[in-house]
Amino acid sequence: MNKLLRHWLPALAAGLLSLGSAHAAYPEKPVRILVGFPAGSTADLLARALAIKLADQTGQPFIIDNKPGAGSSIAAEAVARAPADGYTLLLSTTANVINPSLSNNLKFDFTKDLMPVMLLAENPVVLIAPGNAAASSVKEVVAAAKAAPGKMTFASSGNGTFTHLYGELFNELAGIKLTHVPYKGSTQAMTDVITGDVDMSFTPSTPVLGQIKAGKLKALALIGRRRMAALPNVPTFAEAGIAGFDSALWFGLSAPAGTPRPVVDKLAADLQRVLALPDVKAQLEGQGIDVAAAAGPAPFGALITRELAQWAKVVKTAGVKVE
Repeated sequence: MNKLLRHWLPALAAGLLSLGSAHAAYPEKPVRILVGFPAGSTADLLARALAIKLADQTGQPFIIDNKPGAGSSIAAEAVARAPADGYTLLLSTTANVINPSLSNNLKFDFTKDLMPVMLLAENPVVLIAPGNAAASSVKEVVAAAKAAPGKMTFASSGNGTFTHLYGELFNELAGIKLTHVPYKGSTQAMTDVITGDVDMSFTPSTPVLGQIKAGKLKALALIGRRRMAALPNVPTFAEAGIAGFDSALWFGLSAPAGTPRPVVDKLAADLQRVLALPDVKAQLEGQGIDVAAAAGPAPFGALITRELAQWAKVVKTAGVKVE
């Protein structure tokens, strides 16, 4: 046995060294990042900003492939079925931890078929109202809603979307009853909030910064752990007296389950360097996107686990059904 070990150990060591060297050279060809939302969306803007810098860092193209539909599940399934080699990745979002609670028809398991690489950024979600709305604070909204349960309305970009579930979570945490008005997308929803046909809406901050600054919309509070540099006078929900409402819309990078750990670690290290670049931070913060604190797979995995449970509870409590 000892002779056998002495014979095979050098070959095994050489093989492991070769494998490690191959991973260290990653990437050696173009990398695709699938985005489950259209071009021009917040997820797309973030992915493209990072792809340019990752290409500079690694010498290989990072190609953005938009596959919108089913709340990002189409893109997520494509990545789940891709080879676990680090060359097909997912720009994952909050939507990916909401979808499992809304559908029994998913053909993949987000936590089993994909693995976390790194949390990238957060986009605070803003509670907006018409620019001429009577309410100017969360406290005033809650008082008005309690005075007339069900009369006040909130718009969303569709039944079961995160903009819908943020409204249901607000109902639960504040002990109020706002009536949900679903739209087929965010454009008409925002138009009807501006005109006052709907009382309010929860929306990612990026698309509405211009309307807020122009006075067409009023930002009452934001969901996030701290105030936004772009909206320094808008309080967080915690500051406005609503505890437990700090789950901003997040974006991360996920890979097919089984992707070699050296590849995942290399990706995380490259991303940390890119996100620390002053021009990248300035570009993203100008669009209302907050760069996440540097962290690798474990903290991102913990966030995913925590939010899967949170949104499952919201869906069950509110009785949300998706046809």
